[in-house]
Amino acid sequence: MPTPITAAMLYDLVHCPHRVAMDLFGDPSKRDAVSPFVELLWEKGTLYEKEVMASLEVPFLDLSPFTGDEKVRRTMEAMRRGEPLIYNGRIQADGLIGVPDLLRREGEGYVPGDIKSGTGEEGPEDDRKPKKHYGVQLALYVDILERLDLSASRRGFVWDIQGDEVPYDLTAPKGPRTPESLWDDYQGCLAEARTIIGDSGGTLPAYAGVCKQCHWFTACLEEMHRSDDLTLVPGLGRAARDNMLGRIGSIHDLAAVDPEAFISGKKTVFPGLGPDRLRKFHARAKLLSTGGTPYLIAPVSFPAAERELFFDIEHDPMRGRCYLHGFVERTVGDNATERYVYFLAEEPTAEAEERAFSEAVAFIRDSQPCAVYYYSKYERTVYRLLRGKYPHVIGEDELEGMFDPARSVDLYFDVVLKSTEWPTSDFSIKTLAKHLGFEWRDAHPSGAASIEWFHRWVETHDASIRQRILDYNEDDCRATRVLLDGIRNLPMG
Repeated sequence: MPTPITAAMLYDLVHCPHRVAMDLFGDPSKRDAVSPFVELLWEKGTLYEKEVMASLEVPFLDLSPFTGDEKVRRTMEAMRRGEPLIYNGRIQADGLIGVPDLLRREGEGYVPGDIKSGTGEEGPEDDRKPKKHYGVQLALYVDILERLDLSASRRGFVWDIQGDEVPYDLTAPKGPRTPESLWDDYQGCLAEARTIIGDSGGTLPAYAGVCKQCHWFTACLEEMHRSDDLTLVPGLGRAARDNMLGRIGSIHDLAAVDPEAFISGKKTVFPGLGPDRLRKFHARAKLLSTGGTPYLIAPVSFPAAERELFFDIEHDPMRGRCYLHGFVERTVGDNATERYVYFLAEEPTAEAEERAFSEAVAFIRDSQPCAVYYYSKYERTVYRLLRGKYPHVIGEDELEGMFDPARSVDLYFDVVLKSTEWPTSDFSIKTLAKHLGFEWRDAHPSGAASIEWFHRWVETHDASIRQRILDYNEDDCRATRVLLDGIRNLPMG
């Protein structure tokens, strides 16, 4: 029997085609254990779905007790008799299988919907757009319904974590300059899934941010190191790698070439890859292939201040709570003066979140004059969200002043990306601080792990879990200080 194409398969394919191939054809003994954070996501998603359905004030047909062919039969019977709302049905046609959370009757057909424990859209607040990985799932359901002659239209919806129903018009252009639609994305993913199934894999792993939570991470990373894969060059993603492979097959190959041989005017021979990016990737490949030392590509300067604050927050996107604000404070550049200061929301409530935010803001105020260092725009973004929730804590002008570049430095965007190069495969704080010799106390440090620990602490009030969260946050703050000092000592390349 041919391998069916499912919504879960398309969801994974949007993030990584190789994961789909590995799930179908990989050696199961090489799978990593599922991380506690991923298990938490599954658990929370299931609980949220149940909460949503329990809160509905309209009747629905619940098909969740049934499985397999029995579920398919009951779903078809329900749609043919015109049930207004069907929960957890199963539809299939022509090798496509879908289990939409909801099938809602509209007119003479049905519109599919999914309940998601994330937000239904992504992007900046002033330009929110449907998520591609949600859209291709809904499109699969619509495709099956069309094949069954039971579709109302090429539309779907998501009930998201904020309680909103987010409409998905699958045929609408993505934007004024992007005529393609989610339906076009779906057709591309469907064709790619069929190719993967028919080719018994035929894909290559690629190093990306989503890899570290995948159960194939170790196996893929080993394969990429064996093949000296180009995506181990920071910023050189799957698309660029695939376009280069006919001419440049590895990091060492890229390091050895003259990039100017592939450049003509303002273009290169590689689609989608401009001259400046090619030169940058060439320099990074040389650094990686030789194991050289990091260096500056542009001068950097930092605020002059006796007091420095190294700042890191922990945020739970599932609850929408910022639960920890941590600072390592240092004076006159003397590491012996360091102290860790934190403000923890002791409960996952708005009151506790507001109190921790207010105390953290007061600490920053009281620490003036000082220089503040953090890693990536996340802290600033979350603080703006917190100010929107609790406007009496701090005014907009004062908050923006706290993040004024004259006294507040985002080491990632403002310094590492713009002015440095490193012999590493990514520029995460974990990778760079470890390269400089720093070690986290926890064996498995990550922001995702901290979220899972927070959930377990909320449930158990185990003091050891609480301390694990604090230790991890303190180490993140101190790693930021280690990185700053490391950058200050880098030679000019």
